[in-house]
Amino acid sequence: MHRQRVLGGLILLGAILIAAVLILIRSEPEEKPPEDLIPLVQAEPLEIRSGNLMITGAGTVRAREELTLAAEVAGKLVYVNPSLREGQRIARGATLFRIDTSDYRNAVQTAQADVASQNVAVMQAREEVTLAKAELDRFEQRGTSYGDAYANVDSSDYAAQILPPDVLNQRTETDNHQAIQKSPANGLATRQPQLRSARAGLRRAQANLANAQTALQRTVVRAPFSGIVRAEQIALGSYVQPGQSLGSMVSTADYEAIIPLSEKEAALIPQLFSAGSGNRIEASIYSDYGGVRYRWSAYVDRVNALLNPKTRTIDVYLRIPNPTRGGAPASVVAKDSKTATASSAPPLFVGSFVDAEITGKPLDSYAILPLSALKADNKVWLVRDGKLRIVTVNIYQRTDKSALVSTAGLGANPVAITGSLKIATEGLQVRIAKERSAIKTAKTSDSSPENAAKAKTTK
Repeated sequence: MHRQRVLGGLILLGAILIAAVLILIRSEPEEKPPEDLIPLVQAEPLEIRSGNLMITGAGTVRAREELTLAAEVAGKLVYVNPSLREGQRIARGATLFRIDTSDYRNAVQTAQADVASQNVAVMQAREEVTLAKAELDRFEQRGTSYGDAYANVDSSDYAAQILPPDVLNQRTETDNHQAIQKSPANGLATRQPQLRSARAGLRRAQANLANAQTALQRTVVRAPFSGIVRAEQIALGSYVQPGQSLGSMVSTADYEAIIPLSEKEAALIPQLFSAGSGNRIEASIYSDYGGVRYRWSAYVDRVNALLNPKTRTIDVYLRIPNPTRGGAPASVVAKDSKTATASSAPPLFVGSFVDAEITGKPLDSYAILPLSALKADNKVWLVRDGKLRIVTVNIYQRTDKSALVSTAGLGANPVAITGSLKIATEGLQVRIAKERSAIKTAKTSDSSPENAAKAKTTK
């Protein structure tokens, strides 16, 4: 027991000696400067442009001209164009389908016979008028020569039908040889109404002939323009009725895109409501296909003078000429690099959702601000000389990704903060964080073989 106490005292004494030695040989703590509490922010330089504002919008492409294929006359289909199928292209003037012409050719021949018959009737009526006038002139000459041309004429004579019956009762005095007064001839006696009736019958027959010829021409239906078949419900040998829908096709000469704009955005386009009347406002249409963005030229065709009751916006109609020729490659939208040529460009599709740019009013300068840099109350946080500056900007247009703002107060080469700060005050010192891509590039360059060789040589 005594031995254990002695051993414990020795261990305790040794521990005290070791602690004392460690305290004596310890080094002084390294002094460090106080930590820098300057906030780190994400920022990027703003793009400054000059010239015309490009008012952006989005909308849907639709066909400018679309028609329903239908028959104008009834009959059996004896021919259907093989290209008359959904999605196929049809050239202008191509025969779409034909209807059996047998009944319509017979109707034309019947109408031609009626016209020939009415021509004979008109000729006969014209000759009768000539004979009636000649007989009337003969009786008038007898009256001039003998004083009383109707002395031996009774009521049953043909002359009684030419002149009124009361003339037959008139007698001239032989002593003073007074001439008989002329009386107007009876209209029926001169055969003029019969001639007019024959001519009316001829016009009726000619109209019937024209209708028959028109019906015969309508048995062949041709494409009024070059287009694409949207739908078809037609089969060879089927019987069709006038007005029956047999399909539809859209014209490929021009498409149009409906772009809704707010009143503030529309006010940035000079003479917008006079577009189409000698005032051409240029525009561009953008659509993505296979990771590549393509562009088509367009212009403002017209503007709806009535507000859209649902969105309270102004609908601007952009006309797109030659949309099926393919657009010009504008930019690559996918992460992996893709090459595109005009030959590989797709046509613009009806019904596709597209972006649009419309030429607005010219400005000396304006800035393109990322939407993440726009703060509440149209504030922008700028970094100047390592300090935060708060500037209020005038927004021309705002989209889902960026905003077009005035350059007033931005200064030269502005850098805007795109991140957030817990406390943002004027003059606050800030640090701009390097982008990850820049850091990665720097690390890659440091680890390159040339830099490694230089570092080894330096050592």
